[in-house]
Amino acid sequence: MKARRKFMAAAALAAALPLGALLNPASAAEDKVQLMFVQSADSLKADGKTLRLVNVSPQTIYFSDRPVRVAGHITLPAYLEEWTAAAGPNNFSKDPPNATLSVYEPGQAANTLTVIEISKPVVEGKDLVYSYKLIEGKMPTAGGPTSLFIDWIGPGGGVGVGFHGVGVGRRGVGWR
Repeated sequence: MKARRKFMAAAALAAALPLGALLNPASAAEDKVQLMFVQSADSLKADGKTLRLVNVSPQTIYFSDRPVRVAGHITLPAYLEEWTAAAGPNNFSKDPPNATLSVYEPGQAANTLTVIEISKPVVEGKDLVYSYKLIEGKMPTAGGPTSLFIDWIGPGGGVGVGFHGVGVGRRGVGWR
């Protein structure tokens, strides 16, 4: 129950953060889309330094609510490009994102939530392996169905060719 409350508090805080742009209209016009990502896997294996998303989905979900709503999915190779200099100066390698890991563990009343900083993604077969630094919580060594909620990437990264969904690419601006 405590984990659920912490997660809900973090989600509420994340939802409230974009309010600063509404309070300062001049900067809101200058803001660019900041994408967040979600990756899902059948299970998880971890040790003190690496996190393995076992049988990770070949699609990574992305979304943003401010300054425009965009949502969709990209292939894993397209997501991995966000970690390279080709993604621009604000790529994930220069500024590794924080992420919340949600792991289903059989026999537990609630999912295990762990906040980490992720870096150095590597694909190994059907698995995606990250290096990580623990920020909050306890990293489980194994678990069932797993989702990784990855912090935003800002101006210079994200929305572009290869991103398919509402509000991006050839489809034009989505619903607001």
